[in-house]
Amino acid sequence: MSKRKKIYKKKGNIIKDLTRKILQILNQSPGNSFNYRQISAKLDITDANGRNQIIQKLEALKSQQKVEEIERGKFKIIPFDKYFIGTIDATANGNAYFICDELEHDIYIPARNLNKALDKDTVKIYLYNRRNSKKEEGDVVEIIKRAKTEFVGVLQLSKNFGFLVPDDSKMYADIFIPKNKLKNAEHGVKVLVKMLDWPNNSKNPFGEVIEVLGKPGDHETEIHSILLEYGLPYKFPEKVEVEAANISFEITDDEISKRRDMRKDLTFTIDPKDAKDFDDALSFKVLENGNYEIGIHIADVSYYVQENTILENEAYERATSVYLVDRVVPMLPEVLSNGVCSLRPQEEKLTFSAVFEINEKAQIIHEWFGRTVTYSDIRFAYEEAQEIIETKQPIISKEISITGEAYTVTPEIVTAILTLDTLAKKLRKKRLQQGAITFDRVEVKFNLNENAEPIGVFFKESKDANKLIEEFMLLANKKVAEFIGSNKGVPSKKTFIYRVHDEPDIEKLASLQTIVSKFGYTNKIDTKNKKTTSESLNKLLKDVHGTGEANMIETLAVRSMSKAEYTTENIGHYGLAFDYYSHFTSPIRRYPDVMTHRLLQHYLDGGKSPKAEAYEEKCKHSSDMEQLASKAERDSIKYMQVKYMEDHKDRQFEGVISGVTEWGIYVEIIENKCEGMVRIREIKDDYYLYDERQYALVGQSTNNLYQLGDRVIIKVKHTDLERKHLDFNLLEKIDK
Repeated sequence: MSKRKKIYKKKGNIIKDLTRKILQILNQSPGNSFNYRQISAKLDITDANGRNQIIQKLEALKSQQKVEEIERGKFKIIPFDKYFIGTIDATANGNAYFICDELEHDIYIPARNLNKALDKDTVKIYLYNRRNSKKEEGDVVEIIKRAKTEFVGVLQLSKNFGFLVPDDSKMYADIFIPKNKLKNAEHGVKVLVKMLDWPNNSKNPFGEVIEVLGKPGDHETEIHSILLEYGLPYKFPEKVEVEAANISFEITDDEISKRRDMRKDLTFTIDPKDAKDFDDALSFKVLENGNYEIGIHIADVSYYVQENTILENEAYERATSVYLVDRVVPMLPEVLSNGVCSLRPQEEKLTFSAVFEINEKAQIIHEWFGRTVTYSDIRFAYEEAQEIIETKQPIISKEISITGEAYTVTPEIVTAILTLDTLAKKLRKKRLQQGAITFDRVEVKFNLNENAEPIGVFFKESKDANKLIEEFMLLANKKVAEFIGSNKGVPSKKTFIYRVHDEPDIEKLASLQTIVSKFGYTNKIDTKNKKTTSESLNKLLKDVHGTGEANMIETLAVRSMSKAEYTTENIGHYGLAFDYYSHFTSPIRRYPDVMTHRLLQHYLDGGKSPKAEAYEEKCKHSSDMEQLASKAERDSIKYMQVKYMEDHKDRQFEGVISGVTEWGIYVEIIENKCEGMVRIREIKDDYYLYDERQYALVGQSTNNLYQLGDRVIIKVKHTDLERKHLDFNLLEKIDK
């Protein structure tokens, strides 16, 4: 495997990979000492905040006995031994890599050296050079913390015991289950098993059946398996439901008196047509000076979900709603998420708002943040708002209306939507000029029948109505973070929740450049600076949009980016080109937004800054849960794609080769984005070998190429619902 990107998501999270960079500088000159100014110069950090971070990290490293202060303000590396603590990143072939922010590269761990360590476990390794080689390898000497102890899979029974065959391809050992811990589960069913022990003399861990999920391939079984595989719950404990049901939902005159009353302002929501939880609403008013007052009103979840309650603990543990193909697994019970907190039409609601005075050039003249009470006049689906934008008329046609009946809106609403659309386009243009990257990706959606079976595939593309909402949500998120982070609203640096996004990895961008050139996109990705990088990426994304290879190239472009995450230490958001960014607009479905609301109100009330450590821990948990939810969402799409293709085995499809490996080629079907594999042994017209340099399989007799980006005709050979995998037969290659 080629050298991989250093992973920055580490404990501490002060500035991305700052700890590692400081240690690298000191390690490169172990006999010399450095002060913070010298380290700042080597890292090209010139601002006071960055230098303060270096001072703090040097003090932290000193307390960890990794550096010593040989004289006041001058630090030197303490020679380290060959033991390191970090995280295991397992591969499907049984080997792994060790990730540690003290090391410049990920360290290869062969399967024989894992010593029972599993994917994402925190471990201690011993680092050594391979025999007769300068390359380093690791040997796991201690498992410090298991990342996961519960696994989903199929139960294989013998007379007096059973084995779980895990669904997780990175789990390399079946789990032994004694007869008395089988929970009467039958042979061949899917179960959830808890790993209890892994004796030194045993090849397999020992476990017990926690829950019987059902028959493999059954829809509910597979959906619940996906959730449980990532440790995500699919129902609320009874005590949580009871506490939610007992909350008083009355909006009292006393509470209204404490808030800005905006119930008379024209207010509406724009959401997906099947949405039930309405996080946000917009209000619109023309001021006497000709400017516009625009309110971005967000459900005041923190009013109902109080700290140190069962509801709060459950929301924190979940940290996010999970959006699967056929359902939403909400962060909050339905009585809150779809009821009292949802900004439903013609209902008074308690909200937290960002209110802006904006002129015709989309410049912010004045801003206000605080708790409000609002009243949504009408609810729109994106398609309905889009019809108003396109026709500039007050009539919503029967074909577009979510009620199935045509209706007419007031002229004031038409004016509001058209004005907001114009302002949103100006805000978007400014973002792009400042270096924001536009990933206007097509989403794969399924038409489902009453049994949640896929009967059709369609693509959802972001239009002006979607972008209108997006821009005003981005504006609120940015301005709230700026208000706290830039000290506009507070006298000194305060603990806050930021959504940060680091710069892309140069090596991955170079790899992306090589791949897209195979498709004929020869414009260089210019990594000279932030602006040239984003401009050239935007040019590439615009060029590929609407092509057969668009989904694959857009996916690769996303993977070249760093992952966005939550932290109390702000480094800005590269993808949006914002110096300050938070998440404020979706507290029904994201826990970090609840924390943002609480901290913002705390500071508006004149409160002092709380310690960052507890919030940093919550940020890390929220980022981790977001990643698990994202994986579950992707798995549900893969599952539904396989299920859809089960009914289309008799059809031929045109696809594009989206990946090439030594064991075969991956093909993405152009018309539905389903991806499957053609195994190398199944290509019968020649004997093929993998050529890594050309991203191709090469026929040894004919020199025929199956190369990344080539168009081919395939047919479904085999579908595997449990492993969410498709096998294709290759019928022919389409000449360019």
